[in-house]
Amino acid sequence: MDTMIEKLTKEVAGAFAKAGYDEKYGKVTLSNRPDLCEFQCNGAMSAAKEYHKAPIMIANDVAENLTGSETFSEVSAVAPGFLNFKVSPAFLCAYLRAMTEDEKFGYAPSGGRKIIVDYGGPNVAKPLHIGHLRAAIIGESVKRICKYAGNEVVGDIHLGDWGLQMGLIITELKKRKPELPYFDPDFTGTYPEEAPFTISELEEIYPSASAKSKEDEAYKEEALAATHDLQSGRRGYRAIWDHIMRISVADLKKNYENLDVHFEWWKGESDVQPLIPQMVQDLKDSGLAHESEGALVVDVSEEGDAKEVPPCIILKSDGAALYATTDLATLLDRKSVFDPDQVIYVVDKRQEMHFLQVFRTARKAGIVKKDTGLDFLGFGTMNGKDGKPFKTRSGGVMRLETLIEDINTQMYTKIMENHEADPEEAKETAKIVALSAIKYGDLSNQATKDYVFDSDKFTSFEGNTGPYILYTIVRIKSILQKYVQAGQTDAQKTASPELCKLMNPEHDSDKSLMLELVRFSDVMNEAYTELAPHKICAYIYDVANAFNRFYHENKILVEEDKEKQQGWIALLLLTEKLLTTCIDLLGFSAPERM
Repeated sequence: MDTMIEKLTKEVAGAFAKAGYDEKYGKVTLSNRPDLCEFQCNGAMSAAKEYHKAPIMIANDVAENLTGSETFSEVSAVAPGFLNFKVSPAFLCAYLRAMTEDEKFGYAPSGGRKIIVDYGGPNVAKPLHIGHLRAAIIGESVKRICKYAGNEVVGDIHLGDWGLQMGLIITELKKRKPELPYFDPDFTGTYPEEAPFTISELEEIYPSASAKSKEDEAYKEEALAATHDLQSGRRGYRAIWDHIMRISVADLKKNYENLDVHFEWWKGESDVQPLIPQMVQDLKDSGLAHESEGALVVDVSEEGDAKEVPPCIILKSDGAALYATTDLATLLDRKSVFDPDQVIYVVDKRQEMHFLQVFRTARKAGIVKKDTGLDFLGFGTMNGKDGKPFKTRSGGVMRLETLIEDINTQMYTKIMENHEADPEEAKETAKIVALSAIKYGDLSNQATKDYVFDSDKFTSFEGNTGPYILYTIVRIKSILQKYVQAGQTDAQKTASPELCKLMNPEHDSDKSLMLELVRFSDVMNEAYTELAPHKICAYIYDVANAFNRFYHENKILVEEDKEKQQGWIALLLLTEKLLTTCIDLLGFSAPERM
């Protein structure tokens, strides 16, 4: 099914052709002056140069060929050469009816690709903090958008589970509990099934060890040696690593579940370590990798680079692998297991150079197919009201779990203040609404930009916020439920919203809502091709505003004209379905009541 813009463009392009002009000039867009028209075409302005003719003359020729069109109720040529349009109520209603009959409301993406979305990237040695929030929220939404577009999509958490952090934990644990069998090189028995630490103790061990390594060079060297021993397969250290992974991953899954974020793959850096030796040898044998100041590097600079692109370091001078090495091996693994057409990395935008080096190395070495898309979706910083990276009141990095709990509490307080509600039900509702506040507050901003996390603003039921969107959906649900309840005593039994039929709009408020709804496919195309969840946020905010205006101007449930009422109910049902679909793509849902 063509999008609304595509349908209008085809008709206007045909009018250009009939008038003797190239149909390429017939592109229609949304009006940038909604007070004057609904859609516009500026093609006459561009065609003037080619045809040596005044733009207004071309526009008049085209407008004449649209006279009597069933698509448009108004067509006007406006100096110096703009074409302004208003669509006919019948055409608009027919388009919406076609949307209601389609599983995806007329959205017809090409799809069929195999995509991996790499997001999350937590360090298993420590709990999730707010620095992990954007990757999780944006990555989950991008994954859902790609799936909705008809692709086979895998979300990979890409755990940080194999670096120095592990050596630090092992070293600190050895200092504290040297009697444990893991540190006895002669121990040949079975190691305990129970870990020698809890998640809370682990959360304290790592930062303590990290701080010591920065002050004590000998301690750091010991941690580096422990890391090497672990990666070389030392039995006791692998057993400790197993404990760390089991406890940490269970905690990560709990916290990601609270965010309604789900990964198909729980792979980490450790999974691709066996691939690195052969990969490095292949890079050497191909002549791509060479020594530079003792390190093994691949030159990736290209002619035309606007800034210097340093070589990609594969091995340090001491032979140690780096993140780039692991990322390249991960691409090898993904090719072997899934053979993706596209890999999307949702990471901090400050890592852009790193991934540019990795992508270029991967292409030069044939680690990925030539036509494999490698996309870097770098996100900005989440800041506090002071404009600096978000911190706790004491100045520390806030745990993600704490942030969610704080917003839940704030939302619960607002719900209890505004309504008489059952406390237990209010708690569950608060969790749903709080999640919308957090996710919408993030996703409504363009991913690449920094933004200020303002909990007071994000939890408001007014303005461009998640709670406002949910309140709108709940309001629609309430009207539909009341319509059904009223119809249960109606002799005509016409109370099923699904049986109601859309009617031509009669007033500005219902036509405005319809015009917002028909944008769905265009918005979804943009959100998918640009990997831009904020496009969906902007759309549903416009839809919510249009609906609330319609709601306040029309007495839906007491309308005496049953045919008109049923048309409105059908419009509400489509609005609710589209909004619910969109918030699911953003990664949250709506409660039944608020």
